[in-house]
Amino acid sequence: MTPKERRDLQKLDDLVLNASPEKLTKIQEVDHQTQMDGLSFYDVYLDSSSLINQGIKKSFRKS
Repeated sequence: MTPKERRDLQKLDDLVLNASPEKLTKIQEVDHQTQMDGLSFYDVYLDSSSLINQGIKKSFRKS
């Protein structure tokens, strides 16, 4: 794993570990949907070119 991948994984870990109950519910919903689509939540969240990722980030900012 590269240093950048480690930093990115740490950001995602921090997001989940520090999430409010409401945000954690949203994270769980997105994680479930990505699994149903055969994708990795980690990859979707960190892929800045992904439209899904932009939707995830927007939904977290609204809360």
